[in-house]
Amino acid sequence: MTNPYEAAFEQSINDPDGFWGKAAEDCHWYKRWDKVLDDSNKPFYRWFTGGEINTCYNALDYHIEQGRGEQLALIYDSPVTDTITKYTYNQLRDEVAKFAGVLKSLGVEKGDRVLIYMPMIAEAAMAMLACARIGAVHSVVFGGFAAKELATRINDAKPKVIVTASCGIEVKKVIAYKPLLDAAIDMSASKPDKCVIFQRPMEKASMIDGRDVDWEAAMAAASPAECVPVAATDPLYILYTSGTTGQPKGVVRDNGGHVVALKWTMKNIYNVDAGDVYWAASDVGWVVGHSYIVYGPLFKGCTTILFEGKPVGTPDAGVFWRVIADHKVKSMFTAPTAFRAIKREDPNAELMKKYDLSNFKALFLAGERLDPNTLHWAENALKVPVVDHWWQTETGWAICANCLGLHEFTVKEGSPTKPAPGWNLQVVDTNNQQVAAGEIGALVVKLPLPPGALPTLWQNDDRYVESYLEEFPGYYKTADAGFIDADGYAFVMSRTDDIINVAGHRLSTGAMEEVLSDHPDVAECAVLGVEDSLKGQVPVGFIVLKAGVSKAQDEIVKEVIQMVRERIGPVAAFKTATVVKRLPKTRSGKILRGTIQKIADNQEYKVPATIDDPTILGEMEEALEGIGYAKARK
Repeated sequence: MTNPYEAAFEQSINDPDGFWGKAAEDCHWYKRWDKVLDDSNKPFYRWFTGGEINTCYNALDYHIEQGRGEQLALIYDSPVTDTITKYTYNQLRDEVAKFAGVLKSLGVEKGDRVLIYMPMIAEAAMAMLACARIGAVHSVVFGGFAAKELATRINDAKPKVIVTASCGIEVKKVIAYKPLLDAAIDMSASKPDKCVIFQRPMEKASMIDGRDVDWEAAMAAASPAECVPVAATDPLYILYTSGTTGQPKGVVRDNGGHVVALKWTMKNIYNVDAGDVYWAASDVGWVVGHSYIVYGPLFKGCTTILFEGKPVGTPDAGVFWRVIADHKVKSMFTAPTAFRAIKREDPNAELMKKYDLSNFKALFLAGERLDPNTLHWAENALKVPVVDHWWQTETGWAICANCLGLHEFTVKEGSPTKPAPGWNLQVVDTNNQQVAAGEIGALVVKLPLPPGALPTLWQNDDRYVESYLEEFPGYYKTADAGFIDADGYAFVMSRTDDIINVAGHRLSTGAMEEVLSDHPDVAECAVLGVEDSLKGQVPVGFIVLKAGVSKAQDEIVKEVIQMVRERIGPVAAFKTATVVKRLPKTRSGKILRGTIQKIADNQEYKVPATIDDPTILGEMEEALEGIGYAKARK
């Protein structure tokens, strides 16, 4: 007998009109669509053409109409400012409608762009929803992003208005945003008409007469704005992701398909219902913040949590448990790196014992590979399903997941389980031919992509085709390598550029990282291929130890080398590893493997715009010199 997952998956692939048409019935439309899937202009597929919808109405007003106005919609929890503020659906709708009125008073109309450069405060979500309310296109840039990178995004999106705050807080540091924004506008050819500044108490920003508008004063004078119907295919937002040319790619999300897909995922993937409390511990600057802090939970009628803090240090490695207990969180989503940080500080999860986690039902992890060690640690500590799922900025929601609301599958470590309904995932070789079960190749998705995935790049159809559709005709290129086993479980081994060639053998650095992270003293690790005159490339490992480890570092290095030899074999040529204090990461927690590789290979490198702490690159140079690499760099 087929289980509900199999039935849903089959229908989504064989009858997408029936499957997504039914899901769309669960949303509010001003005008019903003419076609569910419009494939008249391949490869530019469109969903719900002819339909008219409003994203903000579906997130707020719709639930008030259903009698949920006094239910909590948003909880702002900020351990860095010692603040918790709660908003009902009525309160959040009123604030959003008022800020939508502010934007209208500044000349923002349907189709205009608004750039949002904000810290993790409730006003960031309000600004996003206010744009959606009046049909403006928002582009959120991670708060504190460097001026030069911000300028490239201003030039590409050409916003009429920029919304910012006076500052953000990174653990114990206050980061002034306004000087960064002013510098970015000075560098930009495109200039905004106005900037709205939310003044935070810990740092007031200086204002530029005629251009800068005070948030509070503008809100006090504003008339609330109503929702504006937009075409289902109109853009809701642009989210920039780094491109290989250094020119960021503006991923576009439409209104109709986005509402339908994200609302569907809340129950079917995350197993949450209206009224449940859902927490994505991410940032509104990333896709997770868009999909699962602001939009998905509110489409479903959940209570969403917007958290301004870190998994450790605000104040300790127990803060996640405190938030789950305080707000009765049912389902949580974060990056594996957050759990590795907690595990490193509190290896035995002692701090968890202080909190009542009885309402907590599932932990979802995504953003990078979930190593088995962290998976088992979280399973043992939390005693709930721990779900590794895999997706990308471009896809907007999970390509693969253990869809808890449909059917809970047995977990296979290293696998994000099976493709979610809508995602026709396949593995192909360099000739675009499907490979056998268990064989590594390029992970690709047969077109059309489901609703909620990117329909194109902002004003750059050619680059969209070239970046994602050209290499494997008929498929979307994920740029990840992996395999699908005989049971249909997908395994994402590494980015395709993380497959290294050691003396003619194609090896996955992800598989080696999995071995290293299994060592009881290793908190996290990275393996990358560096140039070798004899073998082409050889793998080098970097390991960060757990807090309180007393064993000699040389011993640990010997042990991890032996483990790789035993599990992958001598063919891996894994002979070099070194202990480092920390690994260079993006602010979302991804390890900057490409940058480490360039340092090792003595190539020039740019400090990545998304790096969390640039000073760490000097430490990496020293570590690499210590094992015989990066010798010429001085």
